[in-house]
Amino acid sequence: MTAPLLEVIACSVSDAIEAEKGGADRLEIVRDLRVGGLTPSFKLVEEIKQAVDLPLRVMLRESTGFEVSGEDEVERLCMAAERFASLHVDGFVLGFLKDGEVDVELTQRILACASHVRATFHHAFENARDKLRALRELKLMPQIDRVLSSGGIGELNLRIRRLDEYQKAAAPEITVIAGGGIDSDAISRLLSETQIREFHVGRAARAQLQVQGDVQASLVSGLVNKLKALQNTSV
Repeated sequence: MTAPLLEVIACSVSDAIEAEKGGADRLEIVRDLRVGGLTPSFKLVEEIKQAVDLPLRVMLRESTGFEVSGEDEVERLCMAAERFASLHVDGFVLGFLKDGEVDVELTQRILACASHVRATFHHAFENARDKLRALRELKLMPQIDRVLSSGGIGELNLRIRRLDEYQKAAAPEITVIAGGGIDSDAISRLLSETQIREFHVGRAARAQLQVQGDVQASLVSGLVNKLKALQNTSV
């Protein structure tokens, strides 16, 4: 059985170092977490790359929505992809929609700027009208190897059923990462009831469980230990 993996959002070098100390498996690098994360500076990603040995996935998002404002924004996204690729990051994190559907043309255009780099399609997925259609379209893009989802709105049972459905529909080309309000109870249920093994946290790893808080190694290690304990009991 695949071992569970914890991905932690980092907005600073100290966030990254604390996440690594706590046992995180992968980092998502962003700026301005309060709006869901935007493209970080090249300097920040470079400094984090030098400070830790974890795989880094870097956000490519220039505005708060899931559509672009024009050609200038597209050019900035392309330039960012090229520059981050030069740092040999593990992947990008992006998500573009058009009229409630995956913006296939734009997504492919951005990814073509760094054709060897993999990518996660982020929480824009939740805004797609037809999630299964979105997965079919994303599976046709070889660079997309992950999709981030909270399972949508509603009670936990319903969200788990959706996440299980998404993972089955996405496999084997794409792995679904559970994230966005996923707590220890949800993680326990997902590990026992689904094949989902990757989990993404922001506030759960931060001081006072607040977006503006700094990542704390103790909180990360608590989550990591929880994952390990659940994995051992399910073997």
